[in-house]
Amino acid sequence: MRIALLSYRSKPHVGGQGVYIRHLSRELAKLGHTVEVFSGQPYPELDLEGEGVTLTKVPSLGLYEEPDPFGNPRLSEIRDLVDVEEWARMRTGAFPEPLTFAKRVLKVLKERTDDFDIVHDNQTLAFPLLRIEPDLGLPLVTTIHHPISFDRRIELESAEGWKKKFGVWRWYSFVKMQAKVASQLRHVITPSDNSKRDILTDFGVPTDRVQTVHLGVPEEFVPPTGPRVQGRILAMASADAPLKGIAFLLEAFAKLRTERDLELVLVSKPKKDGPTEQLIEKLAIKDHVRFVNGISDAELVELMGSAEIACVPSLYEGFSLPTAELMACGTPLVVSRAGAIPEVVGPDDLCATLVTPGDTEELEQAIAALLDDPERRARYSAAGRARVEEHFSWHAVAERMTALYQQSIDEFHTDERK
Repeated sequence: MRIALLSYRSKPHVGGQGVYIRHLSRELAKLGHTVEVFSGQPYPELDLEGEGVTLTKVPSLGLYEEPDPFGNPRLSEIRDLVDVEEWARMRTGAFPEPLTFAKRVLKVLKERTDDFDIVHDNQTLAFPLLRIEPDLGLPLVTTIHHPISFDRRIELESAEGWKKKFGVWRWYSFVKMQAKVASQLRHVITPSDNSKRDILTDFGVPTDRVQTVHLGVPEEFVPPTGPRVQGRILAMASADAPLKGIAFLLEAFAKLRTERDLELVLVSKPKKDGPTEQLIEKLAIKDHVRFVNGISDAELVELMGSAEIACVPSLYEGFSLPTAELMACGTPLVVSRAGAIPEVVGPDDLCATLVTPGDTEELEQAIAALLDDPERRARYSAAGRARVEEHFSWHAVAERMTALYQQSIDEFHTDERK
């Protein structure tokens, strides 16, 4: 099968999109398919490149990239009217990348319709992609990790003052487009039953058009061979994103630090003088909180295996790959009962202690209880590893995806003949 896999941005290591693209493309290629990834910046890191997987860059203006995010491009960098639109939308506070990527990639695909059997979009959800089936004669399936309306809702709740709230509304103005596009799609794939319910509710997609395919964990995520670092707590999240609930973890950690010798390691890169750094200063825990970023998979596995416990304090997750990866490493968990996290860890006290999202006191008590109970930590470690081995395999994801691709192809060509 010849697959065009679309992703408007595919940041490696951090965030679900780049990780999803990397592992799905690799496992599809292992099954004998050819996968061509079309991506804007930041580009993904791909395995098996040249051996069934190729990358075609569909460059944006890179308006959000370091070292000059939100900067103005030079006149010589403007290539066409899509670039002008991207710049203009950014300058007015919107996030244009899904729409402008879709316009660019549709133009590329129009010249190569004979090269593919199916197109798989990774949550671009932009109007131009609705032309793929009628104009290009190619079936389309779309992954929606979760409705971004949840991100918008949580950021609006945390925004102070009308100016900040307006800024959030403007930034997330693309969500209205995504909802309209999603409601017209024939085949939607999502990583959890919880996300499926939210897609039906927030995006109005008929239930028979949405299929759940859980995500996987790479084989290199394994339990450590050496001892864990006593008192080390690990969390993996975009620290400044309200959705990830890191502020509640910092507040709980500050209280725990008054009576315990603890270290908090955050796999994240916070904004300089942003809300996370300001809160750390306010809580006077700067000497006990360490940020780690830009590390390799091997270094990440080693770090996961070094923690005595890990915490996932999110207010919402469509799946939570870090949770599954930590389970694969046998790291005992305290997690919030939010979104799809309970679907990943199973019932309370099987692989993790579940707490109410946003409840600092409950989070503090749960972390303390787990730190004080080595037998429970050992039980969580073994149960988490076993659950990943049983439920979360990228090979199984690729097999399930192949079946859904074939179903979409068959239905599309049957409809064409009618």
